[in-house]
Amino acid sequence: MQTKASPSATASPPTPAAPLSKAMVRRIVFSSSVGNALEWFDFLVYGYFATIIAKEFFPMQDEWLSTLLAIATFGISFLMRPLGAVVLGIYGDRKGRKAALTLAIALMMVGTFTMAVMPPYASIGLAAPLLILLARLVQGFAVGGEFGSATAFMVEHSASRRGYYASWQFASQGLAAITAATFGSLLTAWMSPEHLSSWGWRLPFVFGLLVGPVGFYIRSHLDETPEFIEMRKAREAANEGKGASEEKGVSFANQWVNLLLAIGIVAQSTVGVYVLQLYMPMYAVKQLHMSAAASFGVVVLNGGLQFILSPVMGALSDRIGRIRIMLTTSILMGTLIYPMFAWLQTHPTIGWLLMLQAIAGIFKAAYSGPMPALMSEIFPTHVRSTGLSIGYSIGVTIFGGFAPTIVETFIHLTGDKLAPSYYVLLAAVLSGVSLIIVARRMRRAPALRGAQPA
Repeated sequence: MQTKASPSATASPPTPAAPLSKAMVRRIVFSSSVGNALEWFDFLVYGYFATIIAKEFFPMQDEWLSTLLAIATFGISFLMRPLGAVVLGIYGDRKGRKAALTLAIALMMVGTFTMAVMPPYASIGLAAPLLILLARLVQGFAVGGEFGSATAFMVEHSASRRGYYASWQFASQGLAAITAATFGSLLTAWMSPEHLSSWGWRLPFVFGLLVGPVGFYIRSHLDETPEFIEMRKAREAANEGKGASEEKGVSFANQWVNLLLAIGIVAQSTVGVYVLQLYMPMYAVKQLHMSAAASFGVVVLNGGLQFILSPVMGALSDRIGRIRIMLTTSILMGTLIYPMFAWLQTHPTIGWLLMLQAIAGIFKAAYSGPMPALMSEIFPTHVRSTGLSIGYSIGVTIFGGFAPTIVETFIHLTGDKLAPSYYVLLAAVLSGVSLIIVARRMRRAPALRGAQPA
């Protein structure tokens, strides 16, 4: 006996759409990616200059404690992500993807502006760290709704190329990493320590502040997605014909299993960013005793591979299946990460660090490229923005926001410099299990869009 799949297990059928012009594709990709790129650029720059920011805004007698406070402020902003995900996710599902995207990037610019102009502790005292914290909380709120709205906007323009379009979410992260690391490397190499500490570290934030208004303008002039428009018309027609009871079908209450799976899927991707990308320059300088300029150069390699390969892997997932690619990557990451870090400890050279980052960059692209499309296929259209936003934000908050703090504290307390590998291994196992469960659910509910479990 065949039973009808529940709303929590299935998504609505794809909507046929006319082929998009190349100009339209470029607008969709840029408008959806620019906020994500600005977010990661800002966060990566904050992480790269954490030691300077610590001295400027969190001066303490103990240098380690000062740095930890700066990193913790970075992490605390992630606590606002779930709230932003709920508010902006619901807003995007009710008012449209375009409205949520425009509001998100406007709020994100608040944090970037604050970092660019905020006077240091020496000038305004306790107000400096408090205002920095407030700005990062506002930005964390905005970023909470960015991923879901942007991903929904991309995938709802094409049923057949979801993997390729949505992969630009993480390709833009790679581009942001390249830009942020280039700033870090050049400023560290060319500026005197005095100039870098007094004003040079602000230059990347000024650059980000110039990019934000361009993204805001483009987003405010976009058209809504065809799939959302069709869903809204169907909802309005249903409400008119059946009354208020039909509106209950929009509830997110039946999506909890999908939400937990989405959080598990996010784990490996976010740890790949916050441990193997954001934390590695600090790790290379403090634990491997390499130059800061060289450590930033290594991140450029990682980000470059992510930028180039994420769209390739996203497009490949449209052909051979998302889970097939992602699960293979989880297995390889879990198998190789500890030996790679152990080898790096016994051979702490720039060459081996480059090798580790190259492999990590390939794995990051292979996993993260197909990931947004897979996550979008878990949730139905009417709660897609909410589901994506909450799942991604909670996953990043749990596994990413405090990852540098956890790893750095573990090394400080135990002296074990292999701590990053343990954290990455844990995330790979959790994501691998989540993918296996999703694959089984897809086999039971083949109506899931793009369901390609094997």
